[in-house]
Amino acid sequence: MVDIKTFKQLALSFPGAEEQPHFEKTSFRVKKKIFATHATDSHIVCVKLSEIDQSVFCAFDKTIIYPVDNKWGKQGWTLVDLKKVRKDMFVDILTTAYKEVASKAK
Repeated sequence: MVDIKTFKQLALSFPGAEEQPHFEKTSFRVKKKIFATHATDSHIVCVKLSEIDQSVFCAFDKTIIYPVDNKWGKQGWTLVDLKKVRKDMFVDILTTAYKEVASKAK
């Protein structure tokens, strides 16, 4: 399990990471590109993964890590249940999302 405070600390620990509003959610960005979002009333985080990384992480347990159920999910946007995910796995997921976005952001 990962609490919201820990999630935010982890997300902001990456070089250049910033917290900004994104509609009704909070986004975490690097070079103006979103790598994670979180709705304040939820324990679900959305991260941006490559399609390959998404399939690897989702293979672990689709009740914990699963693609967004629409065209965004096909682009790598992936939901993670903070109440169920192990911290070490979440650190890997968030790090992968950050690196995916940072490598492509200009």
